[in-house]
Amino acid sequence: MTNRVVCPGSFDPITHGHLDVIGRAVRLFDEVVVSVGANSTKPTQMFTVEERIDLIVEACARWPQVQVTSFTGLLVDHCHAVGAMGVVKGLRTAGDFEYELPMAHLNRQMSGLETVFVPTAQEWSAVSSTMVREIARFGGDVADFVPATVAARIAERVSAER
Repeated sequence: MTNRVVCPGSFDPITHGHLDVIGRAVRLFDEVVVSVGANSTKPTQMFTVEERIDLIVEACARWPQVQVTSFTGLLVDHCHAVGAMGVVKGLRTAGDFEYELPMAHLNRQMSGLETVFVPTAQEWSAVSSTMVREIARFGGDVADFVPATVAARIAERVSAER
């Protein structure tokens, strides 16, 4: 049996913190399905779901055991559909834990799905996709927080928005 897990998120955009968690999940499990949640219609979105998938595929190319997809609806249903035994979630702060723990409990209660929490490396603990978008939209340099190809796409997007 393959140990396949889902690493869900919005990934708008994917950051070095996300890649840290994905890379550590790759070392723990046979297959990691990075799944972009398509439920969000946040007005602050920078990239479409399809664009995010393309950026993630490129950023994760070094890991052949990573697959990238999107999903709508309940995470437990998506995990069942892709044959995942569990979920891997990155935690940056205690606030993330407080937000994620009740969801992990409900997912387990609904379907038996286990959640593994991976603390993000300290150097990425302040980095979030929301902060990267905010910095970029105000003209700041985000090159230290995201892969180079992602930084280039962000610069193009911000330039087009102006």
